[in-house]
Amino acid sequence: MLIDWFTVGAQVINFLILVWLMKRFLYQPILHAIDVREKLIATELADADAQKAEARQERDEFQHKNEVFDQQRAALLSKATDDAAAERQRLLAEARQAADALRARRQEALRSEEQTLHQALSHQVQQEVFAIARKTLSDLAGVSLEERMGEVFTRRLRALNGPAKAGLADALATASQPALVRSAFDLPADQRAAIQQALNETFSAEIAVRFATAPDLVGGIELSANGQKLAWSIADYLVSLEAGVDELLRQGTGDGNEATPNGT
Repeated sequence: MLIDWFTVGAQVINFLILVWLMKRFLYQPILHAIDVREKLIATELADADAQKAEARQERDEFQHKNEVFDQQRAALLSKATDDAAAERQRLLAEARQAADALRARRQEALRSEEQTLHQALSHQVQQEVFAIARKTLSDLAGVSLEERMGEVFTRRLRALNGPAKAGLADALATASQPALVRSAFDLPADQRAAIQQALNETFSAEIAVRFATAPDLVGGIELSANGQKLAWSIADYLVSLEAGVDELLRQGTGDGNEATPNGT
């Protein structure tokens, strides 16, 4: 069998031309389209990855914001709870202080009322007691008692010394009127003479004396001259006793007031 090399050569040339034509007009566009498609797919994949990463970032930011919001909400709730508890304690403390102050004022008012009532009652009883004592002594006083009191008065007059004697002596010396001797009953002549003699001897001078009766004196004798006074009477003892009782009552009331808060 003979080979037709011309035909073989022509077929080879035709094949090569066909390959070139296919590569030029078929494979190249297809490859180009495939490259463009691959690039487009790669771009779309990259965009999808970017969007996925952005979505993931947004999701993380959202979760972070939710966590921050939850923390802030918990902090605000805790602060509100603490503030409410503190306000409650403050209101309770104010209410307790107000109640304590009201109770203290009520106790003070009760103590003051009790003290006032006690003082009024004590004063009333005291006045009644001393009024009865004065009335009883006035009813019992008589001439014989007055004579005895005159003797006591002259002894006190003779026993004067110091500033009391000097003051009375100056008053008697500078008096423009006679010294006044008062007594509840009219003194007999011998009693007047004894008092006059005691005055003259005590002050070494002739003392002008005027005698008078004073029913308000309860059993006693009083000498007054130029604002100075020398007296001895049961009334003076009653006044002194009354002042002492007043002082004792005040001290007792004061002690009770001091002791009350400690006992409350």
